[in-house]
Amino acid sequence: MDKNIQIDTFARITQVSRETITSLKKYENMLIEANRSTNLIGNSTINDIWTRHFLDSVQVIDFIDKNYKSLIDIGSGAGFPGLVIALALKDRKFPLKVKLIEKSPKKIKFLKELIKELHLDAQIINQNILENPKKLAGDVFVARAFKPLKIILPLIHNCLENWKKIFIFLGKTGGDELYQASKSWDIEYKQRVSITSGDSIVIEINRLKKK
Repeated sequence: MDKNIQIDTFARITQVSRETITSLKKYENMLIEANRSTNLIGNSTINDIWTRHFLDSVQVIDFIDKNYKSLIDIGSGAGFPGLVIALALKDRKFPLKVKLIEKSPKKIKFLKELIKELHLDAQIINQNILENPKKLAGDVFVARAFKPLKIILPLIHNCLENWKKIFIFLGKTGGDELYQASKSWDIEYKQRVSITSGDSIVIEINRLKKK
């Protein structure tokens, strides 16, 4: 899809300000440049950044309560979805502190440069949350292109505290992952088809308990 059409579609769906669109254009340019030396996104998605990454990331913002104070992005990578959400919420003047959990030094370097350039209120935590699990407290947690649900759910149960909502982006196997997970977990959740791919889903977890 033509990039201008992607940008127009993003602006129409999200209703973000021109300032945010300008910031996302800077994000796109920095991402493309950094991706030449660091594996941030797949080369096949370079021409579809506004749809495959920006729009996909921001689709959960309408379900984030304005009274929430913190959002934690697990395995942030190139900043998806955490930093795109942070940019979109600036328009709504949400006092949301964003934390990015990332283990890769190269990706952390990119995230630091991006946060500085876009003047975002975001903190990076250098942590391999799977090999070195520590307690994390926050209102909202997000995980996109991180790990299968069978890995994420024990992580939620063991490490995440005081959370109110968790959004997990799942691909084509999402339905089967949920079915298998329901055998071991009592999950209260809402499921939505991704607005960028009919084969993918986003689940909003409101309660999780081991059976």
